[in-house]
Amino acid sequence: MDVAFAKMHGLGNDFVVIDDPAEQLDLTEDAVRWICDRRFGIGGDGLILVRPATTDAADYYMLFFNADGSKAEMCGNGIRCMTKYLVDARILSEDADSVRIQTLGGIKPITFTRDDQALMHMATVDMGEPILDPPAIPTTFPGSQVFECPLETPLGTYHVTALSMGNPHAVIFVENVGEAPVDTVGPAIETHEAFPNKTNVEFAEYVGDELIRLRVWERGVGETLACGTGACATLVAASLACLVGRTATLELPGGELHVRWDEDGHVYMTGPATTVFQGTLVIPDDGDLS
Repeated sequence: MDVAFAKMHGLGNDFVVIDDPAEQLDLTEDAVRWICDRRFGIGGDGLILVRPATTDAADYYMLFFNADGSKAEMCGNGIRCMTKYLVDARILSEDADSVRIQTLGGIKPITFTRDDQALMHMATVDMGEPILDPPAIPTTFPGSQVFECPLETPLGTYHVTALSMGNPHAVIFVENVGEAPVDTVGPAIETHEAFPNKTNVEFAEYVGDELIRLRVWERGVGETLACGTGACATLVAASLACLVGRTATLELPGGELHVRWDEDGHVYMTGPATTVFQGTLVIPDDGDLS
């Protein structure tokens, strides 16, 4: 079976996007890992299947897989890429400026602008309200909110602010993000028993003038060049810590995202998405992609 795909990225956080309107692709974790492999497959931090929504409240459904084959509730950069795919492929009508995408983390309304060729230029995603209740994140921390709470790890004690943006996050503020132990402390906290569904881990440096530098260890992937939900979680954590107000620019290795925590309680993320190339994936009749 030949399957068309698009290779896309949001600030270097890259994905394989496949239109699956008939929901015929039943990919195993091994198959997803092979597709996302940068040497033997197409390569990507994740894989997105574009499917019909299962509710009238949404227009389309994003089934998202991490590079390790696990499913994730939500991906901020991924949902902007899916929006660009829908716009640029003319799946959405040419006069459309919004779309509602269903995810495992809920329905996300998105507005977007177009360039002079009617291709998507920028997208703003309504990420919903941050979840601060520990059991709903989920985390085993006690109390009503996890704000700069000490977390013991084999590599030392780290103070984390935990919340969910449809997926779990643990935010750590550091003095120099360039020297942050992302590749060691990141996986130690990702798999910590305090986070039963694992967690994304943010290392954030407040620079000043509403600017935060950020590196992210993503659950099921490793360090990525950008993380949309991580940027949103960090803005909320920084606002709770009174480092910023309700708006900030998040500077990630792959570029900048603009995030605001609005008065309606919702977090809004604005950023670009890019199509790198398109191609065809040949899936053997037996489905073995190894």
